[in-house]
Amino acid sequence: MKLNPLALNGAFLIIPEQRGDNRGFFARCFSSDVFRKAGLVTSYPEWSLSHNARRGTVRGLHWQAHPNLETKLVQCTRGAIYDVIVDLRPHSQDFGKWIAVELSERNRHLLYVPAGFAHGFQSLEDQSEVYYHISEVYRPESARGVRWNDSDLAIDWHETDQLIISERDANLPFLSECRDNDGVGTT
Repeated sequence: MKLNPLALNGAFLIIPEQRGDNRGFFARCFSSDVFRKAGLVTSYPEWSLSHNARRGTVRGLHWQAHPNLETKLVQCTRGAIYDVIVDLRPHSQDFGKWIAVELSERNRHLLYVPAGFAHGFQSLEDQSEVYYHISEVYRPESARGVRWNDSDLAIDWHETDQLIISERDANLPFLSECRDNDGVGTT
């Protein structure tokens, strides 16, 4: 597997290297030794699956506040998604900046989302499934979010004409409304 650093410090695109034969292929997606040597999180006590019935579904942008900051390993195992992360670390030179990658069952890439980042995605195909490995147990009292279409972030979402979003996510605060007690800017 290859760990490709992304434009936001600490974020990586993980590319499994497939070894194939007449049976199909095999690819390693995670190695605690490789991650440890790269300074990445190696413990993921919570795993989650998100099924998205319709193309255009948006989930996010979510994170957990201090002291329950979470690192995520995200992979689309069915269909395709446009995966977005936003750096909300307080002293980061990239604070408020975002990047997006396409994750799909075809490319089999994983996204390493560091602690202190907001995460969200939009499904690009019907019946898309997203698998998460999460470094912290979910704590409702630490759950935070920022509005997916915040003009200060100016995220270039692809499918806004076919948007499907929960009422909760549609009404998340804008970044300018978030304060330190919202987990923004906490390390």
